[in-house]
Amino acid sequence: MLTIRQATPDDLGAITEIYNDAILNTVATFDTQPKTPEEQEAWFAGHGPKYPLLVAEDDGLIIGWASLSMWSDRCAYSDTAEGSLYVSQEYRGKGIGRKLIEAIMAAGQKGGLHTVIFRITEGNEASLHLAESVGFEQIGVMKEVGRKFDRLLDVYLMQKIYNTP
Repeated sequence: MLTIRQATPDDLGAITEIYNDAILNTVATFDTQPKTPEEQEAWFAGHGPKYPLLVAEDDGLIIGWASLSMWSDRCAYSDTAEGSLYVSQEYRGKGIGRKLIEAIMAAGQKGGLHTVIFRITEGNEASLHLAESVGFEQIGVMKEVGRKFDRLLDVYLMQKIYNTP
């Protein structure tokens, strides 16, 4: 049975494994070197009520995760977050990403955020479709900003502004 819940330090090994697989095998992230446990511990510490980190767990196995992270350390951006979402390869296309993005967006709104931005690399049609299906709008394209696997890649900026009362 699938459960979406707040991540704990005990989940960091699985989170890191999923992320490192994406680093080595996809253009979903522009990191090019696998993350160490120490790097991931520092990253984990940057999450909390305003910038949540959730995991998707299926019968005790972490199969995906989503986070909202600080967009910028400049104070005026304090109500803006950057979203990240990764699902283990064998579980993609099964609706887990949708459940994670819906849950992380609800958590971000509860944490007081005003807007969330995702950066999605060209060619990642499934992620673009998922973002659009939950209300994100394309606000721009950064042309040839990243080089991975010997290719220069564009990045689409997707944004969702929470409804304000």
